[in-house]
Amino acid sequence: MITINVLNEIALSEFVEQLKDLFEHSPWIVQRAGELRPFRSREDLYEGMISVVKTASDEEKLDLIRAHPHLGTRKTMSSFSQSEQKNVGLNQLSETEYELLLNMNKGYVQRFGFPFILAVRGKNKDEMFQAMQNRLKHSKEQEFNQALSEIYQIVRFRIEDQIM
Repeated sequence: MITINVLNEIALSEFVEQLKDLFEHSPWIVQRAGELRPFRSREDLYEGMISVVKTASDEEKLDLIRAHPHLGTRKTMSSFSQSEQKNVGLNQLSETEYELLLNMNKGYVQRFGFPFILAVRGKNKDEMFQAMQNRLKHSKEQEFNQALSEIYQIVRFRIEDQIM
């Protein structure tokens, strides 16, 4: 863990290096947030980072969403995502469950143009499957906003885990 005081004092390049994985493959957010230092607390840091996303262009937001891995994927993802998905049991799906998840992900991406994102902490695989089924009924705009909300929750968890 690193303290907020240390994060406030280190060079911007080191700040980005320390926190680059908070947002999946999107260090530009951390870079911009680092320019807002100093932060008074973890919550202040979180709010600063979320503000960067909220003021980003729609294209940047879409890039952020698309940078996230598909749930249950066996492809390269950040160590945070690997751990989060493992903790929910996505690495232990049966072959049938894995195929169902792949098919649901494919349908989701075809419908919305970006991967399904869910803050999985505290959820089980059944809740995850149900959430995907429910959210497939959303409009593209609703789902775009839901995906961002899920990312915000994921980042909150990651900040709580990594920063004192």
